Amino acid sequence: MFDRPASLIGTSPVDRRAALRLRGEGLYVGDVALTNPLHLSFARATEPRGDLASIDTADALEVPGVVAVHVGEDVAGLGALSVNPVLTMRKAANYPILAHERVSGLGQPVAAVLAETPHAALDGAEALWVDIEPSKAPADDTVAERTWRTGDPEAAFAQAAHVVEVEVRHPRLAPSSLEPRAIAVEWAEEGLTIWLSSQTPHRARLELAKILDVEVETLRVIAPDVGGAFGMKASLYPEEVFAVWAALKHRRSVRWCATRSEEFLSATQGRGLATAGRLAVSTEGDFLALDARVTAPVGPWLANSALIPAWNAARVLPCGYEIESVDIETRAVHDARAPMSIYRGAGRPEAACLMERLVDEAARATGLDPIAIRARNLAAPGALPLRTATGNLLDSGDYPQVLSKCAAAAGYDALRAERDRKRAEGQLSGIGVAFYLEPSGEGFETARVTWTEAGVTVASGSSSQGQGRETGYAQIAAELLDVPMEAVAVLQGDTGSCPEGIGAVASRSTAIGGSAVFVACERLRARRLAGEPLPLEEDVRYENEGQAWGYGVYIVALDIARDTGAIEITQATCLDDAGRILNPAFVEGQIRGGFAQGFGEAMMEAVHYDDDGQLLTGSLMDYALPRAADMPNLDINTTHHPSPFNALGAKGVGEAGTIGAPAALLNAALDALSPIGVTDLDMPLTPCKIWSAIRDAEGKNT
Repeated sequence: MFDRPASLIGTSPVDRRAALRLRGEGLYVGDVALTNPLHLSFARATEPRGDLASIDTADALEVPGVVAVHVGEDVAGLGALSVNPVLTMRKAANYPILAHERVSGLGQPVAAVLAETPHAALDGAEALWVDIEPSKAPADDTVAERTWRTGDPEAAFAQAAHVVEVEVRHPRLAPSSLEPRAIAVEWAEEGLTIWLSSQTPHRARLELAKILDVEVETLRVIAPDVGGAFGMKASLYPEEVFAVWAALKHRRSVRWCATRSEEFLSATQGRGLATAGRLAVSTEGDFLALDARVTAPVGPWLANSALIPAWNAARVLPCGYEIESVDIETRAVHDARAPMSIYRGAGRPEAACLMERLVDEAARATGLDPIAIRARNLAAPGALPLRTATGNLLDSGDYPQVLSKCAAAAGYDALRAERDRKRAEGQLSGIGVAFYLEPSGEGFETARVTWTEAGVTVASGSSSQGQGRETGYAQIAAELLDVPMEAVAVLQGDTGSCPEGIGAVASRSTAIGGSAVFVACERLRARRLAGEPLPLEEDVRYENEGQAWGYGVYIVALDIARDTGAIEITQATCLDDAGRILNPAFVEGQIRGGFAQGFGEAMMEAVHYDDDGQLLTGSLMDYALPRAADMPNLDINTTHHPSPFNALGAKGVGEAGTIGAPAALLNAALDALSPIGVTDLDMPLTPCKIWSAIRDAEGKNT
């Protein structure tokens, strides 16, 4: 029926879903048709903290089309969301579906309106009268913490020839997926079908059942086409829980889709961490000890992965460098702005920025070249697998080789000569280098592969938000089972038709989800070769033996206009090791997309609040996202050291650009400004901020 395929793993077949989406034939939550649905809208807290004195619902109930108004008391008895306890919790997690008695965050839902039309729901929410008496934040609101300590840091710092210190304050970022949060709930006597724009449909189903105290079998969660997620859609939101509760309460279908303003106000944000570190360095440039402190805001309620950024920002240290003595502390603290959780990178960029800033300062203190001091201290290839001072097991690779290869690809010596020539002419020119690590997820994923005369069906417990996973899994099955890709169907994102899995978080889906497909297909092939007839089926619950650690180097050259503070990136080069590559085109897309988001953090993105805690960047008119015209060219290079810790040998690459790019850009800007005495900058590196730093430095020098 079909032609037999050549080798497919490592090639780049076209994304099988792309053409449908380009023609507008994808299925997103907003496209799902419901039977006679109620439409949902929320009134939100206008104060960041305070007592909820009263809510007057009378006017809202008189709005034509409004069916019901609910307040916190109606849902106060519901359960709480599970939180991944990667840090030691000081207190129980707060998870109000609607604010009850107290408001703990700006934009928190305080009342919900259900109506026959979307406009009636909005009108009803606007007609609510909510009285909040503002209050101040408690003095110490540490939610969770953890420390790592090895060796003798005090002795190392005491004997060091140089001690360098830096602080890095990351801006808050709004993930800004094209499709906002959305849920569509179809009610039926036998149970609910829930379409959810989510990265984790199976987890969402389990959490909904637990919070609402219903049988999990009565819920089916489907993540159809998802228009972007970036970590923002990894958790279950109070608004989504309420939508399902309302469907059960009113025995009707319910629909909710967030507005862009609601996303800025109440969706989880990323970054926002403050980090500080000291590095002890010998006369020869050897790293002797690291002391680091991480403070991470987590907002008024804890998402499932809310503690992950604080954990990663600390435990990823010392980022591939061999340092025996460390003293590292991380804390997660409540604040009353938007909830915080994972955003593409999730603590890895924060670790890289702190470490790479320290390394550059060590290079200045010792007089060593930034490439040379990195090569001197990176873990040697023969040392891998290597247990780090924070307990991580780095799997495979050649860190110094990747550094030297990236330097060669960038023409590092020529870049230095050109930078020095420009400086001699009075220009502000700099080069930034950053080494990074990208740990993939850990744990399990599942696959059910069915092989019949008609073809192969792969049902995966993982999910996809545009990464092309449907194509990648088909490549694995087609190659191992020696069938054409056209004969392979891939199912995912549906708890009704797919085995239970974790989902698309932490660059896990190829390394772990792909390995589950790989193992299932290997078993099927062995059974077929042994003479078993079709149909055949294999169910696999695959758990990796350890995290796969992608890594790489970013090198950036840039010029700064002295009179405006504007930055021009003249060259950007990266070299990434993603282990065994399944589809090179998808890998390149992930690197470019990650670089765009890393560029956004470094150069222009930031959520701002005023002194009263009110949001200032509540729309895309105020929040600066990078456009295609803003992006510099990125020269992408790869190398391949398969991971021994998963069957496919793959490593994560989805977050590489968000980790390496900010550190390289920040180092390049500070290198450019170092001749005039600028030693510290906060991202984003806006022209106004750079111009002010130049003026201040030149004023001190006159």
